[in-house]
Amino acid sequence: MAQDLYQHPDYYQIDELLSDEHKLIRDSVRAFVKKEISPIIEDYAQRSAFPNQVIKGLGELGCFGPFIPQEYGGAGLDYISYGLMMQELERGDSGLRSTASVQGSLVMYPIYKYGNEEQRKKYLPKLASGEWMGCFGLTEPNHGSNPAGMETKFVDQGDHVLLNGAKMWISNAPFAQVAVVWAKDEAGDIRGLIVERGMEGFSTPETHGKWSLRASATGELVFDNVKVPKENILPNVKGLKGPLGCLSSARYGIAWGALGCAMDCYDTALRYSKERIQFGKPIGAFQLTQKKLAEMITEITKGQLLVWRLGTLRNEDRATPAQISMAKRNSVETALNIAREARQMLGGMGITGEFPIMRHIMNLESVVTYEGTHDIHLLITGMDVTGFNAFK
Repeated sequence: MAQDLYQHPDYYQIDELLSDEHKLIRDSVRAFVKKEISPIIEDYAQRSAFPNQVIKGLGELGCFGPFIPQEYGGAGLDYISYGLMMQELERGDSGLRSTASVQGSLVMYPIYKYGNEEQRKKYLPKLASGEWMGCFGLTEPNHGSNPAGMETKFVDQGDHVLLNGAKMWISNAPFAQVAVVWAKDEAGDIRGLIVERGMEGFSTPETHGKWSLRASATGELVFDNVKVPKENILPNVKGLKGPLGCLSSARYGIAWGALGCAMDCYDTALRYSKERIQFGKPIGAFQLTQKKLAEMITEITKGQLLVWRLGTLRNEDRATPAQISMAKRNSVETALNIAREARQMLGGMGITGEFPIMRHIMNLESVVTYEGTHDIHLLITGMDVTGFNAFK
């Protein structure tokens, strides 16, 4: 089994900006990843399987909706704690972080934020513990970056609604007990519905043949005249602001998480550069290798400062969706660039499962697209600074 020798880079002593609780939470998740994830993740990625056995441990650590209040089963933590958790999980594998951030930000968050008390008490404690897993249905076969064009709809049938449509690229779909689904009502308004496994006409076919996020379960959500009780409709939101609010929470987690990939690739390349001998000395002694490593740690440090500041703003409820978009885009770009440079530094060994770099590269090719593509986030920033909408 692979031994996890990871050492966390902290070139600007950013740990000094964290509380003792923050560091304890981060170190607990890091220890879990080193013990339970790193030794098995390459095997699961090669087999394109999700390690279901880790769900219980993630629930016990509070990785599912850690910002949800304790009265509903959450840990009641702040957003820097949430970010640090996602950073450590994605350092292990992007698919693992996807599972946790979907559960917390895309399933628990909307039920807490937009649901009523009965819905919160019914679903949140079981989702927080991992007894139930959830998924989020927004993206459709014909509507990715333009969710307003969604075709999934429901009609009023008295004591229930009849839901029809389909969603795709849904993390956790194959094994989720609960799906928070966004669909249009008869008036054309976007509403959120809680759909449960076992409802007649609801199926979740798994997506096969992925080259990316292979250790994450991905599937479709298909609704064929599904009867959804009216009490399963989220009552406190209407319109696109509902799902977009969830995406802001998820994108925030990705901003921290993708840096975890970058750190893992940097740490791997740094260690390799001290051990690999060519032309009579370690490759780390050559100027071009040092240039690569120096640029890596510089970009990681900039990213660390960006997400830490974003976390303080989110704790104060002042972080804007555009600021979150900037951080998500920057972190993923940083991670991709560092992963590709690190892969080259390791030469042929960089493409093997003996090291995590190629797996990170493949995973990041999904992360750069989901929760808003790289270009969409660029346009969000552009619109924010100019006031002009370039989407239409």
